[in-house]
Amino acid sequence: MTSSRPYLIRALYEWIVDNGFTPYMLVDTSLDVVEVPRAFVENGRIILNISPEATHSLVLGNEAVTFNARFSGTAMDVHVPVVSVLAIYARENGQGMMFGDQDDTPPDPGSGTKIDSDKGPKAPPETKRPNLKIVK
Repeated sequence: MTSSRPYLIRALYEWIVDNGFTPYMLVDTSLDVVEVPRAFVENGRIILNISPEATHSLVLGNEAVTFNARFSGTAMDVHVPVVSVLAIYARENGQGMMFGDQDDTPPDPGSGTKIDSDKGPKAPPETKRPNLKIVK
């Protein structure tokens, strides 16, 4: 099954814009294929304004988010793989969604991961009950 992340990014982007807010995207810049202005990266992350007014040719694709924008007056093509998107939210109120650092697809049943269905959850280890003695 494909990742739900690109679909959620598109839905949240549309929801934020439809409500008249400014969509911001938090990006993990640790992958080499992330193309962002490195001068604005802090602690391996960057926040990008992806509003229609701030971007040109925005594409919220299944594999990557791409657009052209100006940074300090210089036009730049931005390329962010979907797996590097950590969050999308509205600047004005912070409403949106954060994503985990790892891919959100469950393991493929045919990938060699075997679940033993005969064994249910293990019972907690038996503990001894307290024993009180009267001492005179």
